[in-house]
Amino acid sequence: MSDSKNIYDLTIVGAGPVGLFAAFYAGIRKAKTKIIDSLPQLGGQLSTLYPEKYIYDVPGFPAIKASELIENLEKQIAPFAHETCLEEEVKNLVQEDGYLRIETSKGIHYSKAVIFAIGNGSFQPRRLTIDGAAELEGNHVHYYVTDMNKFSGKKVAIAGGGDSAIDWALMLEPIAEEVSIIHRRPDFRGHEHSVDNLKNSEVSIYTPYIIDQLLVEDNSFKGIQLKETKADNFEKLTLDSLIINYGFTSSLSHLKDWGLDVSRNAIEVNSDMSTNIPGVYAVGDICNYDGKVKLIATGFGEAPTAVNNALHFIKPDTRTQPMHSTSLFEGKEANKF
Repeated sequence: MSDSKNIYDLTIVGAGPVGLFAAFYAGIRKAKTKIIDSLPQLGGQLSTLYPEKYIYDVPGFPAIKASELIENLEKQIAPFAHETCLEEEVKNLVQEDGYLRIETSKGIHYSKAVIFAIGNGSFQPRRLTIDGAAELEGNHVHYYVTDMNKFSGKKVAIAGGGDSAIDWALMLEPIAEEVSIIHRRPDFRGHEHSVDNLKNSEVSIYTPYIIDQLLVEDNSFKGIQLKETKADNFEKLTLDSLIINYGFTSSLSHLKDWGLDVSRNAIEVNSDMSTNIPGVYAVGDICNYDGKVKLIATGFGEAPTAVNNALHFIKPDTRTQPMHSTSLFEGKEANKF
């Protein structure tokens, strides 16, 4: 909880990978920085939903587990000792004379500039809406995978057609006894390379199929019945576990209430990552501009732009193009990282 009128230079709302990298960059710019996040740990959705999932689009890492990426980012910000406020949900944002007032579920914070790095906002998984799904949730029907080893030697199916579903299928293939993937369309929506890997794997592919029924006998989960879309062909799969990867829903209506320009479930920003509210910036999946590509790598690039321009906003004689990081850390100081 903040001290009254203890005004920070930058407050970063969101402690996912992009927010953490923004905090690191704020540190090397020697900005007095605070991080606020509604979750109980750093890392955002990567820590909460996908800690065991591999990420393939971070420069310099052919593949890196989400949990390892967050661990590295935590080490990167550790030398700066930023104040971190977890399990605090931002409820309101108010412009005051010379600073912004951030009202949360636990108190009030003050900052000269704010950077939103909240991904897709607060989220809930799109659930399987057929009879019996709710009763099996957590035991046989899963929306989050925090430990792949619990599927060791099991028969598992993943429902979904995007990159996350494909990645889970490929990662579980060497662990589970059998892996199947089910998608309601003939073609997957994942990256072409991932789709090729899936087709060349031992994963059983069911397209275009939907889950028609959960098979339960004597209160025991046995598997699922599939139905081919636009046809009356049925398939039965014997399973131990079913992973649903239909994406997530989120509400961003509160951002509009604060006066932010929101469209297409994102905050509209300029090329310097500024929003329509002076002193407020947005980076990562929560922001939008012409040509935006939603990747972690993109957010990593947006973070220094937001930090530098926010500091220039606070103090106009501050350069928006500072020295390179290789010039900032030398000798013993560099060994901290």
